[in-house]
Amino acid sequence: MACYFWISMGLILLTTGKMEWVPLITLISTRLCLVHIDRMNPRVNLICFTSIILIWLTWFVHMFGWSAGSPNILVPILSLAYFNIYEPPLSKVGYFAGVVLFRIGLFAYSLRHTPIGSLGHTESIAFQVINSVIPLLMLTYSFMLFSSSIQASERELTINNQNLHKEAGTDPLTGLPNRRAMLDAIVAYQKSSSNETFSVAIADIDFFKRVNDTYGHNCGDYTLKELSALFLSRAGEAYKVCRWGGEEFCFFLPRMNLDQAGVIMHGLHIAVSKMPLRYEGLDFSITLTIGLTEYDFQSSLEKLMDEADHKLYMGKANGRNQVVI
Repeated sequence: MACYFWISMGLILLTTGKMEWVPLITLISTRLCLVHIDRMNPRVNLICFTSIILIWLTWFVHMFGWSAGSPNILVPILSLAYFNIYEPPLSKVGYFAGVVLFRIGLFAYSLRHTPIGSLGHTESIAFQVINSVIPLLMLTYSFMLFSSSIQASERELTINNQNLHKEAGTDPLTGLPNRRAMLDAIVAYQKSSSNETFSVAIADIDFFKRVNDTYGHNCGDYTLKELSALFLSRAGEAYKVCRWGGEEFCFFLPRMNLDQAGVIMHGLHIAVSKMPLRYEGLDFSITLTIGLTEYDFQSSLEKLMDEADHKLYMGKANGRNQVVI
């Protein structure tokens, strides 16, 4: 708009030979609006720019008549309202109706009023060009800006949704998936690989309460983090692990029967017992009790997890520090 007024003011100066105040005022007003655009409410911004355009058009038609194509500038200002996401639809309809009525009234005025001045042939063609090209450029820019804004918003929304989904399925202390995420992963596997077996295991830290009571809860958190890091370091493609709750962890071993899964869990059980733990100068160690079961292609997932949990408690009742298959 500022460029449009600069060019128009120059053409009018060439045509009339004198500086007209209205083009100068609209140019200065546009520049002031641009300077303060970030400080203005969107509705106030829309009203300001619309008022400047309407004042300019009224003056131009009064001075030079309708034929130079200046009313074309009304088209892009409609986009200011259409793309204003802060305005309700009814306000946009009202804005459209107001602009249309203004255009009709201005045209009626031009039919009854003889222009004060006249444009030369060259100036008339020049105005026809800028009143055709600049409104189209403004409209194109509005569409591009709005389209880019939508795409950026969609990308941001997608990223936020992904982050929220990840956070919803992640244990905040250990960074492992939580129970919900694990169950979702097993269900997805059952749907995609319905003919493939798998095993699940639930592991519990033996006498974890003693760690908290003896060394404090911060040491307990340290232990859970170190244990989670060990689980992840040995996981590879063999299993997925999650924090099941408290000091319990759940393992999902896709495409593994009970024997194959048993080898993995026994190796993990030994690795945990040999894992050195040191907190604030104190050395200690932990052991696990693990309950392991295999999917039988008939039982529900809930029953499968209950079976693994039952084996876990069998191991705890029989002395702990063991893998129950």
